[in-house]
Amino acid sequence: MSTKRSIFQEVGDSPKQAVTPGGIARAGQGARLAIRAWLMALFALVVIMIAVGGLTRLTDSGLSITEWAPVTGALPPLSAQAWEAEFDKYRQIPQYQLMNRGMSMDEFKFIYYWEWGHRQLGRFIGLVWALGFVYFLLRRQIPAGWTGRLLLLGALGGLQGAIGWWMVASGLQEGMLSVASYRLATHLGLAFVIFGFISWYVYLLGRPAADLLQARRSGDARLVKWGGVLVGLAFVQILLGALVAGIDAGRAFPDWPLMAGGFFPPEPFGLDPVWRNFFEDAGLVQFMHRMAGYVLFAGALVIWWIARASANRAIRAAFNMMMAVMALQVVLGITTVIYSAPVHLAISHQFLAVILWATILRARFMARYPKPQSVRTA
Repeated sequence: MSTKRSIFQEVGDSPKQAVTPGGIARAGQGARLAIRAWLMALFALVVIMIAVGGLTRLTDSGLSITEWAPVTGALPPLSAQAWEAEFDKYRQIPQYQLMNRGMSMDEFKFIYYWEWGHRQLGRFIGLVWALGFVYFLLRRQIPAGWTGRLLLLGALGGLQGAIGWWMVASGLQEGMLSVASYRLATHLGLAFVIFGFISWYVYLLGRPAADLLQARRSGDARLVKWGGVLVGLAFVQILLGALVAGIDAGRAFPDWPLMAGGFFPPEPFGLDPVWRNFFEDAGLVQFMHRMAGYVLFAGALVIWWIARASANRAIRAAFNMMMAVMALQVVLGITTVIYSAPVHLAISHQFLAVILWATILRARFMARYPKPQSVRTA
């Protein structure tokens, strides 16, 4: 209860209430750092998921489980009879009959556990997202405007599971030895979309909302624009890389810079109808991947050169890192082709694509939200 003030008391002598610094800036901020840590865990899990998915493809394990059972499929076969039943289902599909006839039970278990582990990791990622989202939602710690963003991640994860089965189902059809390459590209492309959203959200949550609002006013619009173009080029290259992996096109022409002694691969349009060649002809698919790689590298070089003139040291550093990873990826890609895409090089090439994707997004983020700096540190 307040005390009465004398009419002769100076206003300046009135008791003052303490003001909490940054109170306005923290309004509606929620648990930004805690949510960022949760998203970083999802970030790491998605990276692992992409790598495991690549190994599943390279070991031809993806068709070993012929049914989609989101709940009951969480457990592997637990008895000899259950293993025989699973093996019998696999024996009915073209991959076994045309490629793996005579496979032993131990060999089947090897590819089965690869695919089972792949699906289990997907379930675990979904669980980590659900538990984290519900926890922050019930505690009302989600920052203003972020509920929809976090829900989007869960929706995309669910869609990814459905597309995963859509992909596997294509490989169970008559005459198929593996999944359809365009479905594999869709599956991998969505994985990179999810990874991209998580990366961007992690970058945003790493700084207070008020700082981001202030930083955006001094962003480099030209680098943001061309950074967006680079993101698009990189995504196209990722999809083409998935097409290469889908038909093992990386092992078809182990020479560089030519292909079988020429600029174009021999008979690039030998399949009928013509559109099939863009998905199923190993030479044409690898050629498209090479050409897109050259365009991506040239675009990155131009944008990096423009970024060198930036007055902001953090922007220059971000684009320097992007360019260094880009150059390393080009060298690794050429090496992978020359050695006919052995598993260790192929998976390294895919893993580095994940790192490159994150560095491109980070460079664009820094151009849009540059960190403040003094004249002395410029």
